[in-house]
Amino acid sequence: MGNWFSGLFSKLWSDKEVRILILGLDGAGKTTILYRLQVGEVVTTIPTIGFNVETVTYKNLKFQVWDLGGQTSIRPYWRCYYANTDAVIYVVDSSDRDRMSMSKSELVSMLEEDELKDAMLLVFANKQDMPGALPPAQVSEALGLSALKNRTYSIFKTSAVKGEGLEEAMDWLVNNLKTRQ
Repeated sequence: MGNWFSGLFSKLWSDKEVRILILGLDGAGKTTILYRLQVGEVVTTIPTIGFNVETVTYKNLKFQVWDLGGQTSIRPYWRCYYANTDAVIYVVDSSDRDRMSMSKSELVSMLEEDELKDAMLLVFANKQDMPGALPPAQVSEALGLSALKNRTYSIFKTSAVKGEGLEEAMDWLVNNLKTRQ
């Protein structure tokens, strides 16, 4: 999938650098998604303290994905990475009903930042393979996505460990980044 992902972006830009942040609460699956997109398989991960950044270069395209830790103590530092961001992938653990309101609070706070006013939002309703996972419509409602005005966004049903929904979500992102050019 990593080569597929790189190939799609190489068709869109010659030397455009696309900057994407992967954000969400700790344990949502951000790092698993990052490495699934890069190498096409699940890689054993540990909680991210700080950030992971991966650059995929394909022909003239440099695609940077920043995976920022989601622990409570790290979230205030997310804003240090907002500048020049083209899109935010916000990952939600759909089976963690107890922290859905906290996830909404972090999302709303982040989207109010001026540096992200033009960034697209792609929400991964992740961990759909887990028992009791909320469907994307309920995750969307819990996050208050329908209240978003003047922002390009979408939500997708995903399972990072199974690789489900990631291609469809990334297709949406590629198409929307392309129309912005």
